Amino acid sequence: MPLLYVTDLAYPARGRRYCDEDILLTSRLREHFPLALCHPLDAAGMMTGFDAVIVRNSGPVLHYQEAYDSFRAAALAAGTRVYNPLTGRGDMAGKQYLLDLTAAGYPVIPTIDDPADLALLPSVPSYAVKPKQGADSIGLTFTPHPAGPAGENLIQPRIDFAYEVSFYFVDDAFQYALYAPDPARRWELKPYEATPADLGFARSFIEWNTLSHGIQRVDACRAPSGELLLVELEDLNPYLSLDLVPPATQEAFITALTESLHSFLTV
Repeated sequence: MPLLYVTDLAYPARGRRYCDEDILLTSRLREHFPLALCHPLDAAGMMTGFDAVIVRNSGPVLHYQEAYDSFRAAALAAGTRVYNPLTGRGDMAGKQYLLDLTAAGYPVIPTIDDPADLALLPSVPSYAVKPKQGADSIGLTFTPHPAGPAGENLIQPRIDFAYEVSFYFVDDAFQYALYAPDPARRWELKPYEATPADLGFARSFIEWNTLSHGIQRVDACRAPSGELLLVELEDLNPYLSLDLVPPATQEAFITALTESLHSFLTV
């Protein structure tokens, strides 16, 4: 069952080395699957002849939106298996989910996309404004007076949170959590001991997303009130920070991923 593994080994991620993570994962997955690597710009043209495409550290889609749209359309038309499946409702589908989850009353940073609706948000000195199709904080600004056309930007209250924490899942199984003790250093992560309440929070978004297989990362912040609020639901190509977890946790993750791919390919 040959796999086409999509990655950009040269992507200059801030504070992270995508290439190291994908070298590790592909070296281990090759023990179980015939495997070839390709750049995201080449995925649509190369996926024929593979049983599945696994999208990993391929960088923000907005840097190659046309090529990604072509790949997605071709995969759907041909019925090609893509891991993560293309039915994700989180970042894979854009940022609309933050608006939907806000409206549904989920514990998420309150989000609007129309400055005229500012009264629906908590009154704060400053608001975070970022492009609706953004990623990796590209285009993020802070202002006391959000403006602009409706539907173009996401607007959120700027929260003085204690720290950010990420929960990593394979399928619906929790694997590990990492957090950034210093809010100013997002990618200086340390292992985090998740409580049952933390896991209940994270699982609520995994269940909402309804992906049968795949890798997901639930990013949250600890609000001044003590509650966790969703920042992002990464379900396209979440970076895993595997180099920061203990060897036993890393092995458990790779085993879970391998088993998930075997299951995915036999469904």
